[in-house]
Amino acid sequence: MDQGTSTILMLVVLFALMYFLMIRPENKRKKQAQEMRDSLKKGDVITTIGGVVGKIVSVNNDTIVIETSEDRVRIEFTKWAVSNVGVQTGEQPSKDSKDSKKKEKEEKLEEKLEEKKEELPEDPVDEIPAPEEEPKA
Repeated sequence: MDQGTSTILMLVVLFALMYFLMIRPENKRKKQAQEMRDSLKKGDVITTIGGVVGKIVSVNNDTIVIETSEDRVRIEFTKWAVSNVGVQTGEQPSKDSKDSKKKEKEEKLEEKLEEKKEELPEDPVDEIPAPEEEPKA
């Protein structure tokens, strides 16, 4: 082999390696994302690329309408803005854990309130000293 043939062969091998390591996996991810977006249906809980979580209430050709909270706030997004179906895991706690934490806080506050009530005198008026009269000039 001469110098030119080995250089061409190295370029072909480098391009093939780049294709299998970078281009092909990216195309697979794009195809999976498109299939996921095409399979969206009413009732699915989704997360957008901006982090908005909501339940799908209607699906059109290119857009979806989601409800983001219990007070029925509705927002329309294009389908390409959907990151994944379901709530993204990671930093976001589930609703159940939020509710249990809230209940725990409420219980602690109620316990503290009961403790404070026990510390207070029965009749607070008896405990307050009467103001002294100032001498009249």
